[in-house]
Amino acid sequence: MIIGGVNIPHNKGALGHSDADVLLHAIIDALLGAAALGDIGQHFPDSNPEFKNISSTILLKDVRELLFQAGYLVGNIDSTIILQSPKIATYIPEMRKIIATILKVDVADISVKATTTEHLGMIGREEGIAAFAIALIYKQEV
Repeated sequence: MIIGGVNIPHNKGALGHSDADVLLHAIIDALLGAAALGDIGQHFPDSNPEFKNISSTILLKDVRELLFQAGYLVGNIDSTIILQSPKIATYIPEMRKIIATILKVDVADISVKATTTEHLGMIGREEGIAAFAIALIYKQEV
């Protein structure tokens, strides 16, 4: 299971065309959306074999470059991962550091939180995980 660029030992993992890092995918969509640059599927379609099994850290770097080319810098990120297990609190500092390094911001500008659904629904039954992210970006001064 890869979340936030961190390989977390667990008997289950997410399935996807890339490495299925749900947190980084949510952050990518938040950044692209904030800049009105489309979404992750538009830039990295699952129909393109180039992105098969690719690390989402590479996709996040590419999005940072897209933002930069469009005249934007990242201000901060607020994100939440929703999963029943495993418990990931001990991995969050590493996730924050990885994300901050890729986005070239201070780790204090990256918030990663985790919660469960108290065993309710598909997430509670450990059939899936979800993540949400909000991004603040701003125009570079020329």
